[in-house]
Formats: sequence, structure tokens, C-alpha cells
Amino acid sequence: MKDTHEDNDYEENGAPDGEGQNEFEKLYDQSLKSFKSGTVVRGRVLQVRTGVSGVVMLDLGYKSDGIIPAEQFTEEELKALKPGDELEVLLEAAEDANGNLLLSREKAKKLQAWDVLNRAYQTGAPLQGRVITVIKGGLTVDIGGVTAFLPGSQIDIKPVHNLNQMVGQVLDLKIIKMNSGRGNIVLSRRVLLEHKQGAKKEETLASLAEGQTVSGVIKNITEYGAFVDLGGIDGLLHITDMSWGRINHPSDLLAIGDKVEVKVLKFDREKQKVSLGIKQKTQDPWLAAAEKYPAGGNDPGKATNLAEYVPSIELEHGVEGLVHVSEMSWTQKVKHPSKIVAVGDMIDAQVLSSDPAGKRISLGMKQMEANPWHTLGERYPVGSTIEGKIRTITDFGAFVGLEEGIDGLVHISDLSWTKHVKHPSELLKKGQIVKAVVLSIDAQKERISLGIKQLTPDPWDKLISERYKVGQDETVKVTKVADFGMFVELEHGIEGLIPVSEFLKDAEPLKAGDEVTARVIKVDRGDRRVALSIKAYVKGKDKSTLQEYMNQQPKPDTTLGALLKERS
Repeated sequence: MKDTHEDNDYEENGAPDGEGQNEFEKLYDQSLKSFKSGTVVRGRVLQVRTGVSGVVMLDLGYKSDGIIPAEQFTEEELKALKPGDELEVLLEAAEDANGNLLLSREKAKKLQAWDVLNRAYQTGAPLQGRVITVIKGGLTVDIGGVTAFLPGSQIDIKPVHNLNQMVGQVLDLKIIKMNSGRGNIVLSRRVLLEHKQGAKKEETLASLAEGQTVSGVIKNITEYGAFVDLGGIDGLLHITDMSWGRINHPSDLLAIGDKVEVKVLKFDREKQKVSLGIKQKTQDPWLAAAEKYPAGGNDPGKATNLAEYVPSIELEHGVEGLVHVSEMSWTQKVKHPSKIVAVGDMIDAQVLSSDPAGKRISLGMKQMEANPWHTLGERYPVGSTIEGKIRTITDFGAFVGLEEGIDGLVHISDLSWTKHVKHPSELLKKGQIVKAVVLSIDAQKERISLGIKQLTPDPWDKLISERYKVGQDETVKVTKVADFGMFVELEHGIEGLIPVSEFLKDAEPLKAGDEVTARVIKVDRGDRRVALSIKAYVKGKDKSTLQEYMNQQPKPDTTLGALLKERS
């Protein structure tokens, strides 16, 4: 009975601590104290069961095994797990109805992740996260299994306009705000970029020097140049320093993102301003232009710019010559270069003058052909008769086309020997075919003088001087009436003038078309003028009438007998 009582007493009251227990029981008691719900424990994989009710069995050193639903693992993780692998899990309940420990792999990972995130927040250490999606105001990011917020203003140094392109990217980030209790985390990528940029900037500033050749990336392009990122500091590459040749816009040569090698032209360390150049890496082609393009040389080139009066011809990259419109054609009056050439055309030209120091070369296109004015006298000798179309009529004369680009001028004074012409349009009209005599040729000034009146003899040479004498009376027709007198038509197309001082007072005014008889009072061959007078004609007529009357009367008897007879 004693033995029985002793046994029953042991079962009810238990043995004192540490007494009557074997080593296994001691370990069991210790592990039981450490196995509390909500703690993270480490276990060894015993078995992986897949399927609908799949689980992963773990040995935790406890009397019961632990189980984790297979759905807490990805397919890849399940395939990779094998007996003996160790896992950290969260103990959710000491034992279930079957005596197994209930474990959670997901919750253990989250707790571990929060520990890592909290340490990173405290130390300021950067972390990596994958962008999940775009939300209002920024992005959601998976950082170690925890969802965090990345504001739009913290994504980059410069604004990012298309947030969708960030989805799926893995970014380096820093925690700037964290509330573990609420599970809120705010991230920043910008602070890391600014720190990195600042470090690069200090490094670049320390090593940068004028005359140095450095590498950079085109960051931005403007009308006047491009900004190059040299590593934390931007330098300006002006359009004039990009190429020795002509550039209309920086985008013709560069694009954003291009890697370029540039030369540091100027560097202000205090203001952190850098001027860069690309063309300075090579020699200025103008240094050798004097030898390569001497005056009188013939050189081909490409038309690059058609300015209004001086188109540019590229002789080589960086060396351009200018052709004035007056040097484009011997015969054509070029108003704009585009009438003859187009951008990109290959042009043959002659160097007229060269000034490499001033970076100027004058070219001529017409000099590549013979000057037609030098042989014009052979084709149109002075005194020969030509035939052409009137191309232009001006106040001083009319231009007659001889051949393509060459016109001769018929001056208003060479239209008629006898008529007083106020404007060439009185006798000629544009497009009219006329004949004319070549009077003179000035090849140097590119002028040819023509005359129409020279087609017939000058009537003043003999006819007029013989036909019209002073004191001679003529019945003429009035052609024009002016304030100073009347023009009248004489023979052979000659005009005579009756000055207003030679009119009869109180006489009826005459008009064009009326006929009148007047007396020639002056014939001036030098000035080619015939002056007439109505007044002189009437006075002369009165005298002649009296004389005629006197002539008709009997002569008086003047003898002595007659006188005595008359007195008696």
C-alpha cells in the first residue's frame, strides 16, 4: 500500500522541481516555456506534402511537430524545400486538436521584415523595393514583403511624367517616415539620388580643369546649345562650339542621352559654371585655308544656305565661302539665289578673294563661264541693225532683248529725229517687236545702247534747212496745246512750236486738230526747233495787202504842168 500511496501522492502533487525527472523531461519543460503564441521559432523540415491539403511538417524540438499550410509557399519554394532545411516560423497556437503546433511562415516573414525595416529606418540604410502599382499621388512599393508608399515628389530629382513606366522596376529607396503600429511606411528615392549626385559633383569639381577633355551625357537641348551632365554638374555646350561647320539647330547633331567627349573651355569653380566645346578637339580648318583656297583657284562646294544676297558654299567641313548674287550670272539679274541653286547642290566656283584671318572667302559662279559681254561686239557690231522684243519701258527709255539675259537700251532721245517725246510709251509698248541700230557697247559696265531713229536719215541734215525758211508762211495742223504754246505738225513728222506770245489777242482759242496759217520766224538746227508766229503772219499779210493795193493804183503825175493845173 505504501508503494501505492507514494505513487498516488506523486501523481497528484508531483515531485519537487528537479527531482525524479530524467533529462528529456527537463528539456521538455524548458521548451514548453519558450513556446508561446506569437513568437518566432526555428524548425527543421521533416516532410513536404503537396496537393489540396498540402502542408509542410517541421521539427521544432517539441513533443509535437509543427505544420504550415502549403498555400503559404509558392510553387517554386515548395519544389526547392527538402527534409533538413531550416525555416523561421511564427507559433500561432501551442497545439491544435490533433496535438500539432500551428505555424505561419507568412507572419514570420512579415515580423522579420518589420525588424529589418525598423533597423534601416534607424540607421538610414538604403533598401531595395519593387514598384507594384500607380496610385493617387505616387506609387506603392513592395519592400521586403511590406507594402510602402513612394510619393511622386520623391521618385526622382526631376518630375516623372509617366509613372506607369515605373511599374515592375526595382529601385534603391530610403525610409523617411515609419509607423510600425499603423503599418505605414513612406519612402524616398530622391534623397539617395541627390546624395549620389552631390558626391559625384564634389568629385567632378575636384578634378575638373580648363583644357581637359571629359566625357558626359546630353541632358537637355535648347535653341542655343546643349547641357551636358559631367557627373553631378552640368556644362553648357554652345551651338557655336559644336562644329566648325554650319549647324541650324543643336538637335541636328545631338540627341538627349547621347554620350559625348567635350573639351572644357572655361571653368568658374566658385560659380560652378562650365563652358564646353566639341569642335575645339580638332584643328580650326581656317588655319590652312590660305594655302588651300588662294584667289583665282577653282573649287567645288555644296550650297548650305541661301541667304537673300549671299548664299553660302561649303568648300570643306568648317570652311564656307560666300557668293554675292551679282557674281552668280553674267546675264541674269538674280533677285534671289534660289532662282539658280538649291540647298545641297554641288557648285563650281572661283575664289575671288580670301581672308582666312577674318574667316571670309568670296566666290564667283559666273567666272566659271566666258563673259558673253566680251564677245558681244562680234555678234552685234556697232552700226548693225538688230531686231528684238521690248521687255521693259521706263521713263528714260525702253529695253530691247537681244539674247537671254542681255538687253539693249533705246534712250528716249533716240526714239525720233523730229518728235518731242515725253514718255517712250507714246511710241512703244511692252512686247512689241522693233528694229534698232547698235550705237555703242560698254562691256565693262555691261551696257549696250540702241537707237530707233537712226534707222532713217536725219531730216534736219538737209531737208528741213532747205524746206523751211524764215518768213515763209505754212498752213499747219495743231497737235498739242500747252501753257507755253501750241505744237503743230510740219512735213516729215517734224513738230513746230507757236509760242503763246505769237498768238493773236482776242482771237478764238485753238485746239488739237485745228488748222492755222503761221509764219516761220526761226529755224534752229542745233536745237532742232522750228518756231512759227500767227501774229507775224497777220502783220505780214496786212503789209502785203497794202502793197498790193498801192501797186494796183495809177502812179501820180509829178510834172510842172500837172502841178500848175492842179492849183488852178
